[in-house]
This record gives sequence, structure tokens and C-alpha cells, in this order.
Amino acid sequence: MGFMSRKKDATLNKVLIVMLLLISVTFTAFAAEIGAEDYVSNMYASFWSLVPPIIAIVLALITKEVFSSLLVGILVGAIFYSNFNLVDAFLVSFTNYTDGGMLSKITDSWNMGIVMFLIILGIIVCLMNKAGGSAAYGAWAREKIKTRRGAMLSTFFLGALIFVDDYFNCLTVGSVMRPVTDSHNVSRAKLAYIIDATAAPICIIAPISSWAAAVAGFVDGYNGLDLFIRAIPYNFYSLLTITAMLFMVCKDFDFGPMALHEKNAVEKNDLYTTATRPYADVTEAPANAKGKVIDLLLPVIVLIICCVIGMIYTGGFFDGESFIDAFGNCDAAVGLMLGSAFALLLIFFIYIPRGVLTLVEFMDCFTEGFKAMVPPIMILTFAWTLSGVTGLLGADVFVAGLLEQNAAMLQIFLPAIAFLISVFLAFSTGTSWGTFGILLPIIVPILDPTSELMIITVAATLSGAVCGDHCSPISDTTIMASTGAQCDHINHVSTQLPYALLVAGISAVNYVLAALIQNWVINLPIAILSVLLVLTVIRKRELGKRTA
Repeated sequence: MGFMSRKKDATLNKVLIVMLLLISVTFTAFAAEIGAEDYVSNMYASFWSLVPPIIAIVLALITKEVFSSLLVGILVGAIFYSNFNLVDAFLVSFTNYTDGGMLSKITDSWNMGIVMFLIILGIIVCLMNKAGGSAAYGAWAREKIKTRRGAMLSTFFLGALIFVDDYFNCLTVGSVMRPVTDSHNVSRAKLAYIIDATAAPICIIAPISSWAAAVAGFVDGYNGLDLFIRAIPYNFYSLLTITAMLFMVCKDFDFGPMALHEKNAVEKNDLYTTATRPYADVTEAPANAKGKVIDLLLPVIVLIICCVIGMIYTGGFFDGESFIDAFGNCDAAVGLMLGSAFALLLIFFIYIPRGVLTLVEFMDCFTEGFKAMVPPIMILTFAWTLSGVTGLLGADVFVAGLLEQNAAMLQIFLPAIAFLISVFLAFSTGTSWGTFGILLPIIVPILDPTSELMIITVAATLSGAVCGDHCSPISDTTIMASTGAQCDHINHVSTQLPYALLVAGISAVNYVLAALIQNWVINLPIAILSVLLVLTVIRKRELGKRTA
């Protein structure tokens, strides 16, 4: 009996070995197939290439759960790419057999630089909290900032000062201003909106920023930085977003879902409104009672200086490049990672010798800071993977083809068309940099480089990329804004969306006018007046609802 049992076991082992070999051969064969340069999905560069991100976005808005929505979008895209072979789709989703899989994305040097920057930033924020710097600043700000309007305007002005990079902007402004806005009953959704409406819109109109560097790098054969600067007055979405946000803050009104969040914050002291409040029950380590405002301000200043130095270092500033050229050639991900790491080292010497923190307390913040950044890192990883799978399906080629086909249309509509296509592509892929990286090389060659229309169309493309980025729940900048504000991500997207769509509609109309007038001295005031007029009408309607 024992002999027969051993014989069956041996037979079973052989069968399992054969099955594993067959699976291995199958995986290897497919790996070779998808790794080949000539492999093309049957759905490549078709409308179906946009379906996966659309599914993820719709699911996220319906279910209010971002992780499963992104995962479903990834799997659907992988199934489309592998021509409905489920085993192959699994490999596409999670391996590095293609440059769109999760393993490929998480090991990408740029993405890993951003992850490292997030982790170090989480550690620094934890250190500032434990040292008592955040609590001291909050107490000081509560004495100096007496109103909700003052708290929100202070958030904007701090964001405007941190113009070098939107990731850095979102997380730093959120961690510094959150205690202040909380004390004045500003909802987390409104804080996230102010952060998001300041980060990318400020960076895209700042000549010295990681965004300016990216745009300059995407334009071949032209002075990219000069083109970027000339496009600033026509960057209607960014400029009008800042205008609209300041108008609503100063006039103290909101509309759409945001109005409910603000009402609950003011009347019920409920900063979250919905049942999904991922940070409401977080218990932070007790702060040092001896903490001072300098324990927050000095680390933030050190972090800003080190990150700027890190960025220009990667651009060759210390090898003889000018400051502007160094920014234009910088690797923002590496620069931010290096700068934040060196800042962390300096913060050690700010806290430890003064006895603000013990060595044990300092090192405890490494794990606490990392844990705080796990959710945004997971969302970013899924979002990068979805964007990668969408790229494998040729969504960029499909959308770029639409733009090329419309280039021959009446030129007065070309900037508006470029704006709308850019919005759609950034919304679907969740990346503004990827959007203007795809569209700028198409737009610039088809237009007269000496014409004002080319500048307007370039500006419309950049503007649309920021708009689509704001609207998309899979955008990394939007994720960073909700993380910095410690706001539920879907709450941030749903409350910001009406504001973004309103400004987008006004911007599209103004791009038609810009193509007709082609003078920013005239067009920009018209655009600003138009958004103020529309918001005034909405404000009167909202006031009428309150008194009814």
C-alpha cells in the first residue's frame, strides 16, 4: 500500500513538473512575442485604446474606491493589448515583459525617484510634527490669522512661493497649512482644491520650475524656454483657475458638491462630510511641547533650497551651465530625491544637537513617515501602470491623429481644438507631462514658427494638459493634492470637477477669440473678465438659494 502511494505521489509530481514546464514555456514564448518590436495589438491606436482609463475613471466616481477601479482599468487594458488572452493579460499587467507593466513602472528610474522623494518627504513631515514645529506654527497662525478667508489666502500664497515643482508644492503646503485651515473649519475638500489650483497652474506659468524644464525638453529645433515664456499670457486655464479660486475665496462662496462640504465644515465642524475619511482617525505621535515655529520653518526652507540645488545639479549647473539652462536640462525626479535626502541629513543636525528630538524619536519617524505615504504610493503605482498599458494600446497615437486631421480646419478653431484634445488625453491618461510631450512635437512643426497662432496653440495645449490633469482621478498631481490635504481622493475629484469644467469651458471660448485677435494684451483681460462675470452670476444664484 505504501509502495502504491509513493508511486502515485511520484506520478503526481511528474505531472506537476510537466505542467510547470508547459506554463513556463508558454510564458517565455509570450514574453518573447510581446517583447518583439513588431508586436501590435488588434486594438492599437483605435477608440478602444481609451476604454480602459475611461472604465477606471467611471468606476472610481461610482464606487468611490480608487484602488479597485484602477486595477480593473489595468486588467481591461491588458486584455485588450493581449487580444483577449487572459494568461497573457496577467503578464502584461504585472511583469516587466513590456514597458507598461507594473514591475516595469515601479522600477523605472523616474518613478522610483518620485517614490523616494515621497518617502523622504513623509519622514520630514513626521519629524516636523513630532518636534512640535507644526503645532507651534498652528498656534502662531491661529493668533495671527483670524478668519477663514485669511487661512485660505495664506494657503494660496504659500503655494505660490513653492513654484519649483507641483509634487513638492502639494505635500509641503498641505502639511504646513492643514492645522491652520482645520482651526478655521475649512473643509479638507476645499483645502485640497486650493492646493491643486495653486500647484500645477503656478508651475506651468513659472519659467523656473520642473514644468518649464519639461516643456523646453519636448520642443526640438526651437528655444523651448523662450516658447514657454511667450505662451504664459495665453495659458488661460491656469491663469483663470487661479483667478476663480481667489475670487471664490475672497467672496466666500462655493457651488456644487463643494458647497455642501464647506457648509458642513462651518456649521457642523465636519471637515470630511462623507463616510470616507481615511485620515480622520489617524493618531499622530505626541508633539514636543517645547517645539517652536522655527522647527517647522527652518526644515521647510532647507528642503526648498536643497531641492532647487538638487534640480540644477542634475541639469549641469556645477559643470558650467547657466541657472536657466540647468533648470531646462534637469532631471526633476532625481533632483527632488537628492535634495530631499540632503535636507533630511541637515534636519538631523537641526533637531538632534538642540535636544528637540532624541535619536530614537528621530529614527522612529522613518517608519511612521513611510507608512503615511503607502496609500499615495500605491495609487501612483496603479495610475502609472494604467497609463503604461494605455500607451501600449496606442491611445496617444489615436488622439494625436485626431489633432493632425483637424490641423487643416479653419485656423481660428485650431487652438480650441488643441485645448480640448489635450484635456481629453490628459484626463484619460492621468498625465499632463505625457500629454504635452505627445502633442507639442506634432503642433509645433505644422504651424508657422514666427506666427502668434503657433504660440497660442502651444499655450492651449499646455493649458489643456493642466485641465485634464485636474479633472482626472488617476492624475498623480491630483493624488498628491488629496494626500497633502489628507482628503479622501474621490471627494477631492468630485468637488473640484465642477470648478475645473467651468473654467475649461470659458477657456475654450477664449481660445477662439485669441485666434481671432492674436494679442494677449487684449485677450487676457477679456478672459479674466469673462470668468469673473460668470462667477458673479453663479454667486448671485447661490445667494438666492440661501435666502429662498
